[in-house]
Amino acid sequence: MNQSALKLQNFRNEVYQLLGPAKDSTFELMDAVLITRNVYSFAELSLSPVFRRKWPSLYEAMDDCRPKAHKLMRRYISEIRASTGQQRIILAGDHTPWPRTEAPTLKDRTYEHGAKVISGKPITLGHGYSTLAWIPEAKGSWALPLRHDLITSHQTPIIKAILQVKQVRRYLQERPITVWDSEYGCAKFVKMAKGIDADFLMRLSPNRCVYAEPPKYQGKGRPRKHGQKMKLSDPTTWGVPVSSVEINNPTWGIVEITRWSKFHFYQAAEQKMEIVLIQRKGKGLSKKAAKPMWLAWIGEEILSLKWIWELYLRRFAIEHWNRFVKQRLHWTKAKLGTTEKGQRWSHLMPILTWQLWLARDIIEDNPLPWQKPQVREKLTPGRVAQSFSGLLTVIGTPAKPPKPRGKSPGWKKGKKAVRPRVVLRR
Repeated sequence: MNQSALKLQNFRNEVYQLLGPAKDSTFELMDAVLITRNVYSFAELSLSPVFRRKWPSLYEAMDDCRPKAHKLMRRYISEIRASTGQQRIILAGDHTPWPRTEAPTLKDRTYEHGAKVISGKPITLGHGYSTLAWIPEAKGSWALPLRHDLITSHQTPIIKAILQVKQVRRYLQERPITVWDSEYGCAKFVKMAKGIDADFLMRLSPNRCVYAEPPKYQGKGRPRKHGQKMKLSDPTTWGVPVSSVEINNPTWGIVEITRWSKFHFYQAAEQKMEIVLIQRKGKGLSKKAAKPMWLAWIGEEILSLKWIWELYLRRFAIEHWNRFVKQRLHWTKAKLGTTEKGQRWSHLMPILTWQLWLARDIIEDNPLPWQKPQVREKLTPGRVAQSFSGLLTVIGTPAKPPKPRGKSPGWKKGKKAVRPRVVLRR
């Protein structure tokens, strides 16, 4: 067994000890998920050859297991330290729904953005989950979650995301860069992020307004907090940019990147931001000119404009993970009766993803007849999962086999019963 296989085996052994009670059935459930490509229901995972128990054990595992999410997060971070070297750590945050429209009595259901339409609006009923993931590669679809937690009805996605960043930052040795979608590009997120030792790159909605620095104080009245208003949807209010660069990208064509310095939100005047506009001119492989994309950067130093654009493109890996965890890891197939069971099941999703990542270096690609082969360096999570069953026969499983209960054999035929002597005392 080579070094990479031993590393994966050690990871599986350590994770096995962090699953709490019912760790044997829970671990076999995870292996069943990894090698099962399609299922129609959660109970169908019990038909997998690596799940050596009966189908009720699936639900008993979710009743009894207690994955230690915090210790698991620290275990994931130890893998980051061993892999990054001198590179900056890139973290991406996102919020994704788990629709539960069929469970009206389920605790903490909220309205979530989704494909299903309720009352003519693109919303659904269910649970929202906040994910903070490490993006290990400049290109590709790999996102490795460090936290994947339920957003309760008493929280908002922004509050949960800030809490997750604080939890992860406590165990990182260097200052990370965090990348966020437009849901987090607002004053509330910026104010709550103040004081966290991390850099933030956020996408802004095209209808946002930001404000420049106020003019110099004239000595009369209260000092102004805001300067010239910049409405992102109105080019006449943009003012003179600090710098601009034009890039000829083979995929995206000609891309113009422009930067304005020292702007802020109206409700967060003390937090200065760099505003970046990215405009694709529509040449190259993509013939259409895309809508302009606005970004806001809060950090110790401004990075090169080209690097900021490429950095934000890495955030889309977490979008791939959201789709992968629902379609291939069967996250939303489980119809569990309580919110607590759903959270325990959800804590297993990062474990499964990290196993696939560690197995990438030792997996031999096994494409289906209609799939093109992939080189090992470019294997996607789905292709690694497709070949994982062969690897299991090599590395084995730390889960113990079940102990069949059966029926008592009863009293052996012909065996004499020995009755105890009764001694009467006066």
